[in-house]
Amino acid sequence: MLALSPDGTVVRDTGRIEALNPGGAIFGPDGRYYVGSRSKSTVMVFRSQLDAAGELFLPAAIVPFPRGFAFGHDGIFFLASGIGPNGIGDNAIVAFGPNERALPVLLVSDPELSPLDLTIAPNGNIVVSSEQPFGALDAVTSVREYDARSGRLVRILSAAGLADFRRPRGLRFGPDGHLYCVARDEVVSFDTCSGKCLGTPVRFPHLHGQAIEFFP
Repeated sequence: MLALSPDGTVVRDTGRIEALNPGGAIFGPDGRYYVGSRSKSTVMVFRSQLDAAGELFLPAAIVPFPRGFAFGHDGIFFLASGIGPNGIGDNAIVAFGPNERALPVLLVSDPELSPLDLTIAPNGNIVVSSEQPFGALDAVTSVREYDARSGRLVRILSAAGLADFRRPRGLRFGPDGHLYCVARDEVVSFDTCSGKCLGTPVRFPHLHGQAIEFFP
């Protein structure tokens, strides 16, 4: 893993990490850096300085294929489990209490969900980008919002013809409070108050983005 300065200079380098196969990363409430490990089917955690070996935050093989994760407002850790490139996996969201990292609780099992990334909305709900069936040319793409306590589906956000919205991946809330999702050739934004798609603030041919982030 690399840390870059604003001008693109590499300022930290962990060196090669065997069998990491990273997918998704966030800074946790403790300031540490949490990274999905697809090879180990879990989440690892590193010091923010990237100056020490990482450790397993959750047991290995805790889910078939991690597809996004986040800490809720009350410290609960939510982990999306999806389908891997080999077609193996499941479509679910599990939750871990602060002191129960080895005991996942199945929170969401939605037959219309195929998660690609997960984040927490300002109201505490879980928001997930979805492509169902994963990898299909005619997949139904959406952003799905779930109640963080019950796992109930609250609403579905769609592009409604205002964007192509193919292969949605990384999700982030911007400083304006809107939700942004990177997809094939574009970034799509949503007004989470109304649930309406706001179109594509970024169009970039051949973009196949996996994550999106905002910097001051």
